[in-house]
Amino acid sequence: MARVAFESVEKRYPGGAVGLADFSLAVEDGELLVVVGPSGCGKSTLLRLLAGLEAPSAGTIRIGDRVVNELAPQERNVAMVFQDYALYPHMTVRGNLEFPLRMRGLAREAVRARAEQVAALLEITPLLERRPRQLSGGQRQRVAMGRALVREPGVFLLDEPLSNLDARLRVSVRAEVGELQRRTRTTMLYVTHDQVEAMTLGQRVAVLDRGRLQQVAPPAELYEHPASAFVAGFLGNPPMSLFGTRVAIDASGRATIAIGAQRIAVPDAHPARALLAAAPERVHSAGLRAEALGPAAPDAPAAIDAIVDYVENLGHEALAYVVVAPEDGGEPVRLVARLPGLEELLPGALVRLAVDAARLHLFDEGGRALR
Repeated sequence: MARVAFESVEKRYPGGAVGLADFSLAVEDGELLVVVGPSGCGKSTLLRLLAGLEAPSAGTIRIGDRVVNELAPQERNVAMVFQDYALYPHMTVRGNLEFPLRMRGLAREAVRARAEQVAALLEITPLLERRPRQLSGGQRQRVAMGRALVREPGVFLLDEPLSNLDARLRVSVRAEVGELQRRTRTTMLYVTHDQVEAMTLGQRVAVLDRGRLQQVAPPAELYEHPASAFVAGFLGNPPMSLFGTRVAIDASGRATIAIGAQRIAVPDAHPARALLAAAPERVHSAGLRAEALGPAAPDAPAAIDAIVDYVENLGHEALAYVVVAPEDGGEPVRLVARLPGLEELLPGALVRLAVDAARLHLFDEGGRALR
């Protein structure tokens, strides 16, 4: 296995388009790191640079102790799995698994033994004599992964490998990918636009936007402590509700924050409380996760009134999409509250919601988190 490092890597295309900008990231030996972001953010460019399919415009790429900028793809000992499987249709599963080893000129017995070993690992031994057209989508994906694993690569690259599968199959194959990585301890970079995949698979997750690394951290840290408004709004289902706001400090030093035309107090234990007292003008926007809002008890320390827009009943819980009236001349604030059980809330109904102000996220004018 191998450690991977990107050091101030840039990729610029003719015409000035930026694929990656000042990108630095280390992937540890045996780590499964997921790269996530919207379309066009540079995820696939990152993999293509590492695989040697494209050359960086600047910076250094290392695999293990070697700088690989000038190495051809076949010299890098990386294997790549694409979303369209790319299996040879005229070959059986066995033929697809054995092909990379035959190209290396290995002995027939060694080729056969290694292919059968990988087939057993992926539980596709009964499929060895079938052709790709006789396989389901999930089986084809396992064969594609097996063809990559059979080479014993130092680094395993997966470019949206599950996007062609239906939702139910995607869940099961996703679990198989995670289990496979734990068993093989292969260094893996897994690219996806699906934040659910990112949060459930990655030991760490790197979030990209317009070619720039926004944050890299374990999934729980990304969710609870996003470094920017972009990360906060991109990760989570539903995503964090973001809104413009203003902070006020009264004569006693108490800080309050505006949610539309209403205000709630910021508790003294809030991570940004000292900053609010020193520079309240730095706060430009705020955000709340759905679980930070719920039905308000009469004695709730912080609560707001809102109008129900619509409700998604999910069985075990309901997501209430609500609107808070704006300040004069301002924009209404749209929030999502996670409510227990099935809620019979009709559009237009007035609800009172408790706000867990300790979970309020604050951002400056540039979208950076304030703590």
